[in-house]
Amino acid sequence: MDAAIKCSSSTFLHHTNLTTLFSNHTFPKSRTPNFNRRAAAQPLSLSSAAKDTTRITTEPENVAVVEKKPPLSTRFLVSDGLPSPFGATVRDNGVNFSVYSSNSVSATICLISLSDLRQNKVTEEIELDPSRNRTGHVWHVFLKGDFEDMLYGYRFDGKFAPEEGHYYDSSTVLLDPYAKAIISRDEFGVLGDGDNCWPQMACMVPTLGEEFDWEGDMPLKLSQKDLVIYEMHVRGFTRHESSNIEFPGTYQGVAEKLDHLQELGINCIELMPCHEFNELEYYSYNPILGDHRVNFWGYSTIGFFSPMVRYSSPSSRNFAGRAINEFKTLVKEAHKRGIEVIMDVVLNHTAEGNEKGPTLSFRGVDNSVYYMLAPKGEFYNYSGCGNTFNCNHPVVRQFIVDCLRYWVTEMHVDGFRFDLGSIMSRSSSLWDAANVYGADVEGDLLTTGTPISCPPVLDMISNDPVLRGVKLIAEAWDAGGLYQVGMFPHWGIWSEWNGKFRDVVRHFIKGTDGFSGAFAECLCGSPNLYQGGRKPWNSINFVCAHDGFTLADLVTYNNKNNLANGEENNDGENHNGSWNCGEEGDFVSISVKRLRKRQMRNFFVSLMVSQGVPMIYMGDEYGHTKGGNNNTYCHDNYLNYFRWDKKEEAHDDYFRFCRLLIKFRDECESLGLDDFPTAKRLQWHGITPETPDWSETSRFVAFSLVDSVKKEIYVAFNTSHLATLVTLPNRPGYRWEPFVDTSKPSPFDCITHDLPERETAMKQYRHFLDANMYPMLSYSSIILLLSPIDDS
Repeated sequence: MDAAIKCSSSTFLHHTNLTTLFSNHTFPKSRTPNFNRRAAAQPLSLSSAAKDTTRITTEPENVAVVEKKPPLSTRFLVSDGLPSPFGATVRDNGVNFSVYSSNSVSATICLISLSDLRQNKVTEEIELDPSRNRTGHVWHVFLKGDFEDMLYGYRFDGKFAPEEGHYYDSSTVLLDPYAKAIISRDEFGVLGDGDNCWPQMACMVPTLGEEFDWEGDMPLKLSQKDLVIYEMHVRGFTRHESSNIEFPGTYQGVAEKLDHLQELGINCIELMPCHEFNELEYYSYNPILGDHRVNFWGYSTIGFFSPMVRYSSPSSRNFAGRAINEFKTLVKEAHKRGIEVIMDVVLNHTAEGNEKGPTLSFRGVDNSVYYMLAPKGEFYNYSGCGNTFNCNHPVVRQFIVDCLRYWVTEMHVDGFRFDLGSIMSRSSSLWDAANVYGADVEGDLLTTGTPISCPPVLDMISNDPVLRGVKLIAEAWDAGGLYQVGMFPHWGIWSEWNGKFRDVVRHFIKGTDGFSGAFAECLCGSPNLYQGGRKPWNSINFVCAHDGFTLADLVTYNNKNNLANGEENNDGENHNGSWNCGEEGDFVSISVKRLRKRQMRNFFVSLMVSQGVPMIYMGDEYGHTKGGNNNTYCHDNYLNYFRWDKKEEAHDDYFRFCRLLIKFRDECESLGLDDFPTAKRLQWHGITPETPDWSETSRFVAFSLVDSVKKEIYVAFNTSHLATLVTLPNRPGYRWEPFVDTSKPSPFDCITHDLPERETAMKQYRHFLDANMYPMLSYSSIILLLSPIDDS
């Protein structure tokens, strides 16, 4: 998401000066999980002095060795355990727990039943013995026993010295960074006991259980050049009552509605954050809409391995495994329909914020490792959300690779979109050659956060045998001013959200002078940006996304309308490249409404005929409006809900147009090229053939494209306020016939062979076409196809 749009309320200032590197946000008052130690007849956490017994043995060298007994437990059989893999792992009829914490001096594993979780109690604590349960910087223990409905967390003790980057506090039970599922509240948006926005959380203990039935599911491995991406929000897609499904707002709900996407022609969905986050992070009353502001979008991760539990269907048991299985079901059902699944991952910051934020996991486990810190412990704020993930630290980059591998191998996802991906190219805290590569290089010392040409974490991802084969998409900018569109370190496999495509297309379609040449570059897949062996599919083309105006609002509002966000309209982007077509808002004249419909179609045509990978935003296929709000991060309401009733209303109108354009793109061999088009295939035109006008005042761009399936296609855009008569390229033995004309009402905006009134529509243009000409209204676009001339 755009850096300045990601966090909000008084807690997160979207309009923060981007040159400010250190965080100064103030977090709302909250009660960080603070579990009470459960009273018991016998101690649950034994001190070293209480439990140390010794046994003297004689080694061959006659050296006396003191062997300590393993930590004691009233419920579990305890042994040393192994330092790898990290997290909780089922093996040998028990569970191995392993966690990295380099600066802690003691560690305790806390076992918590579901019932005790609700009462802020720890069921049992087992203090780990550093002589048996620590290898290097890794704490580990192996437990056998009854783990049914059992959760876990950790306590760590050590130095509490924020100025040195340490926040150890043994009174706080922490989440395992590698937790596969996290339990807290049951229902989305509902406060915890005592109206607590941050009720206690704990990690799921894995069990062997019944294995998920993938039914032979395998990666689709679609060619990236053939993708049509649909950016969507899991809860928003089916939460509205018009979805008419049993479990709205859930993974199951999305799976139930996948047929809609298949009908539209989508073959790849990009899910907005589905990792565990706390939607109550900025919970506050909204007097304008009469509801409460929440973190709806989810760009504030708590657990990177855990799916968002409150996106699963209701159940009588708060069983985290349900969320895992329902997410898997969503992926499996998407694959059955030929649809790949890409996850939006927020590996640039966490929900812990700055020094005023809650301590949930990473900060209490090893703050100076997981976060990018200044010499006096301040948090660098390249994310705009209070902290910056220390991506290129050796431990953190391994964490990132492990996480991505888990979602590919265990959850079967097909790729990732990296939010504020440029942060992953910045040097880590304590950056030097010895820290990164294991050996000193003279003169190699970089300031924390300096962009580097070969970032280790991106190198690891790009060359990983599992991850190299999936889709990797970067949002190639961050909140610190680093903008890398066209320049992101790519290893030949990374794609980028092409923000320049968005900006250029918006300006040209609304008729701004000086953009005809740049628009032509966009149509070709932005070869000016993607050089050095890169291809058109390295460009993810989009006009609208989750942050910013929807497509309908892009042609309805000149100015944002974000008062409902509670920040006096100061949040969100001010420069949107939008045009209201002459009148602001919804209540306008019929002529303005007609022009807006043309403009929406013009934008969609530009997206579908451009080389590169098109991406559309959820709801734009029927004209969803957010009332001019271009930053709806905090609204769990109609602003962000897909309106299935509105989609039905548009089914034979704009939805039909979008569906047919996507189908046309799929049929054309020339609209998803492996490489940039050359003069052998593409020819530019003006209002007369082969005379393109690239002048500053030109608002007309046309081209013809040789296609092995359609023979040849002709596409033209007239974004002037004046109509024009176009002379078409002469093709002996053939006549050009209209397929798309955005100036026409539906269904004549897209004339298919099965259209009942097709012959009548064609006759209306026959005299123009016989003369090799075509009339174009102002603000319109056309697609023409060759048809053999029938002499009879």
